[in-house]
Amino acid sequence: MMETEENIVIVGAGIAGLATSLALHRLGLRSIVLESADSLRATGFALALWTNAWRALDALGIGDSLRQRSLSITGLKSFSADSGAPIKEVLFVGNNSVEYESRCVRRKDLLETLANELPQGAIRYSSKVDSIEESGPLKLVHLADGSTIRTKALIGCDGVNSVVANWLGLQKPVYSGRSAIRGFVEYPEKHGYQPKFHAYFGGGVRFGFLPSDEKSLYWFCTFTPSVVHFDGNAEQDPMKLKQFVLNKATNVSKELSTIIDRTTLDCISIAQLKLRLPWNVLLGNILKNNVCVVGDALHPMTPDLGQGGCSALEDSVVIAKCLGEALTKPITEQEDDESTKIRKGLEKYAKERRWRSFTFISAAYLSGFIQESDNKIISFLRQQFLAGVTISVTLRIANFDCGRLTVS
Repeated sequence: MMETEENIVIVGAGIAGLATSLALHRLGLRSIVLESADSLRATGFALALWTNAWRALDALGIGDSLRQRSLSITGLKSFSADSGAPIKEVLFVGNNSVEYESRCVRRKDLLETLANELPQGAIRYSSKVDSIEESGPLKLVHLADGSTIRTKALIGCDGVNSVVANWLGLQKPVYSGRSAIRGFVEYPEKHGYQPKFHAYFGGGVRFGFLPSDEKSLYWFCTFTPSVVHFDGNAEQDPMKLKQFVLNKATNVSKELSTIIDRTTLDCISIAQLKLRLPWNVLLGNILKNNVCVVGDALHPMTPDLGQGGCSALEDSVVIAKCLGEALTKPITEQEDDESTKIRKGLEKYAKERRWRSFTFISAAYLSGFIQESDNKIISFLRQQFLAGVTISVTLRIANFDCGRLTVS
């Protein structure tokens, strides 16, 4: 059985794993990324990236490349999903003391751009982690093919069902009681929609759509199955999913109905929405003996802030900076080996990200509850001011700067 040694091993070649490896590479630190699939997995259609994500992408050196393939979203317009009546409009540029950057990027473009910036051989495909074992200061990562990698640092970027998070003893993510249907539409010519985020709240559902570029649009519908009487058998039938969303959208917005109607069945998906209980992030082991987690492996959340991918990019830059600073310091008498320096770097990362992760999960859950609720009192308050509060929270959380990839 083959056994190799690497200083830093990353599990999972999704957004978090690739971005973490690239951030380390920018600082001159080698890492390898273990991916269980036999090629890059570009599942999903698109994702909204907010100000914090673009600052992280700029730190990684790929922001401008992705900007060329996406439209700048200039504002957000919210409406009642019950009546279609407008609630609030926010401009992202030109009318605020703080300007926000938001774009909808194809997931495939983001993943391929990250992967293409990595050194050849940095991603090892068909490398499924079977188990993790401690061996003094090192971790033994046993793979399904029988090989073993010895490493001084193990970073779990392996998503909601993380093997690394499980090893750390973090509780499994829980079902939020809600689901999301998502779709992506491509037009032969320009679609003609304004570059704005359109959102519809209430009645047990939450709709939204926004352009990705001049010829494509991304849309979503989150809902509470028990409230809207969703047929669970429809999950395996894209036609039924499409019809369900159309039925809910018909009386809300003609624009929204038209977009959904144009969506081909192979561009519609559904997923249950899960989250890690926020106090588990606050009190649990997000770091243990040079093993830690990043992205969805750390803070799976509902999508109501649009921060899933954004927060992963933040994490990636922060963990690379913490490791870079720790590893470039001269060794002292108290720090007599590299493993100790790595531990201090990861401890700093965990300290910086614990409360931020707690905030992501909590704010996303509460925003979704307020925006989607069919409760009459909440519906009234949402129309009066609560919708505006949730939008303000979304923008405030997005206005975060993870900093540049430099070592002081």
